Amino acid sequence: MTDRLTQLQDAVNHQADNLCNGIGILQQSSPPTKFPPERGTGNPSHPSPGPSPDSPNYSLMFATMIARTAKDIDILIESLPSEESSTELQLASLRRLEQENHEATHKLREVIERGEKLLERVQGALSDISKSQMEMQKLDHAAVKSSIF
Repeated sequence: MTDRLTQLQDAVNHQADNLCNGIGILQQSSPPTKFPPERGTGNPSHPSPGPSPDSPNYSLMFATMIARTAKDIDILIESLPSEESSTELQLASLRRLEQENHEATHKLREVIERGEKLLERVQGALSDISKSQMEMQKLDHAAVKSSIF
């Protein structure tokens, strides 16, 4: 996940793209205008014709995208840490996090100790079960031998 400054930079870059493309759409869709002839020449400039009447309204789409991106930028700026976040506040926060870390470490050690004790009990029970099964097999073999003779 990216940090807030990277998100803000991406949003500003996206807004720059929106503005550049929006200006291009405005230039493309603006109505033709005749300019007065240049001095010394008798030819007026001929701008390109505007968009056809059945083309989509890109101007409205880019205006919406620019407004939405501006709102996103505003939200990202407001989410940045304020200047009131002093070194003392950051140190206090780090101390609190360190204390929580020590408490979590203590709890984890207790859980590990209980788990190891439980593992020893389970291993002991499995050992007893395997010994009992081996004794049962010996008795079965002895019973089979005695019935044969």
